[in-house]
Amino acid sequence: MAEQKKISPNSVSLAGEFAVLSQLALRGFDANMTLGHTKNVDILVSDSRTDRMYQLEVKTNNYCNDFNKYSNSRIFGKYVSDWIMNEKHEKIYRPKLFYCFVGINKKTNIFRYFIVPSGVVAKYVREEHNFWKKIKEGEKSKVKLDTKMRLFRMGILNEKYNIDTPISEKYEDNWNF
Repeated sequence: MAEQKKISPNSVSLAGEFAVLSQLALRGFDANMTLGHTKNVDILVSDSRTDRMYQLEVKTNNYCNDFNKYSNSRIFGKYVSDWIMNEKHEKIYRPKLFYCFVGINKKTNIFRYFIVPSGVVAKYVREEHNFWKKIKEGEKSKVKLDTKMRLFRMGILNEKYNIDTPISEKYEDNWNF
């Protein structure tokens, strides 16, 4: 396979959103992109079987690991992949809002999907950042501690974590909302 050229972050985001739309269509949902007109929502989802509406915020990266291979953080342990978030995500909790974290493997272009309720995401992002700051303060690190950037990591089953970490086996392909 030829080496993939550098893809713009906007193209990666769009690829994730369209991939999620296709997965939703295959599962019988009616879904539409908001085209940036709805704050913090990329896709509106209607389930005609239950007459329920859902909101999806899609976060995509194109460096997700192969299945059964993991990244490792000295502070946070082994994880499937991570996604860049913002401090605002610490406070966003709405019962019908879900995040779909899309990981695209750079070598194979295989997509992985992790659908997580907004409350779980908000709690993890907040606790992850506070724990990171506590560690860095203890190390007397010179890194900027008041950054707005946050990370969301998808953990793996049977690993021990210092904070409550969402587990990939629970949220991967969790299309049932």
